[in-house]
Amino acid sequence: MRQITYAEKSLLVDDEPADLIIQYAKALAQHGQADTVTLHCVGADGNEVHASFLLNPSTNLMVESTNSTMTAPDNTQAVVYMLDCIARLNHEPRLAATQPEPDSQSEFE
Repeated sequence: MRQITYAEKSLLVDDEPADLIIQYAKALAQHGQADTVTLHCVGADGNEVHASFLLNPSTNLMVESTNSTMTAPDNTQAVVYMLDCIARLNHEPRLAATQPEPDSQSEFE
């Protein structure tokens, strides 16, 4: 489990979505974009909550380890979404294969 601190709130979430939200926030910032991600978390009172995070170039977000042994809420959909978005943002455009310039003279001339 990891603790996410965002806007003066601390929430517990499983390791993978916690790591991905940081990676996704970084990728969005590098491309000057924004998005929202909703994670199923454990709040300060121990109850499961759905927390929406606004991720943009000025997002202040921190993830830290915890000693918690509680079972983390499922975030499979959010994980798949963030992985897809990170891959899309980090995809390097490929240069078109260059064709050799044809000779100025035709072999039939």
